[in-house]
Amino acid sequence: MSEKRQARKSEEFSAAEIGALAHLYRAEVYRSTVWRTRLDTTTNWSVVTLGVALSITFSAPTASPVPLLLVGVLIMLFLALEARRYRYFNVFRARSRWMERFFYVAMLRDGDLHTEDDWPDVLADDYYAPRYHVTFMVAIARRVRHNYLWILLIQAMAYIGKLIVHPFPVSSLENFIHRARIGPLVPGEAVLVIGALYIASWVALAIWVGRRDARRADERGGLPTMG
Repeated sequence: MSEKRQARKSEEFSAAEIGALAHLYRAEVYRSTVWRTRLDTTTNWSVVTLGVALSITFSAPTASPVPLLLVGVLIMLFLALEARRYRYFNVFRARSRWMERFFYVAMLRDGDLHTEDDWPDVLADDYYAPRYHVTFMVAIARRVRHNYLWILLIQAMAYIGKLIVHPFPVSSLENFIHRARIGPLVPGEAVLVIGALYIASWVALAIWVGRRDARRADERGGLPTMG
């Protein structure tokens, strides 16, 4: 650390700098709010497309269950878009949380401004060299854990329910597997195995990121992080 930065640790911010930080905080909160709204938009798209697929599939006993399979492609597309948006949202949310923890909390608790843990340097470095704070895989896993896992489970349960009840209640396991086939080329066994792996992979991803985030939170003692 340079001498200038070391000296800065023991100084309070001037009135002009406090005002600038306040405006910066407002800007980061606004940007995180905008990107949070964009996250909701892609989630809504997934819910709506799944609803359309459910309406088509259950519109008649003889309707095909294939739309419930095809909608999975659209859901994954929306998930990829949402993960990309989440990476932007995470940057702005982390910056605003960083200022809340080390600037506003210190000011509100004892009426003094502190620069413990070199938090201004960390924030300055993040502005000087902007970067994503999470990987694309972590972003996908977090969106699955918080939102998309439930959408995917509804898709799977609806598909199984369609095979069981339409066009008439299933009478045997063989009949259930036979209904799952897609045309003359894709047997029901393959469809069901792929579907089971499809759901299991999302569940495993949600469990993995939940444990990862909990472990990282324990390592830093509940303090916010910029990365």
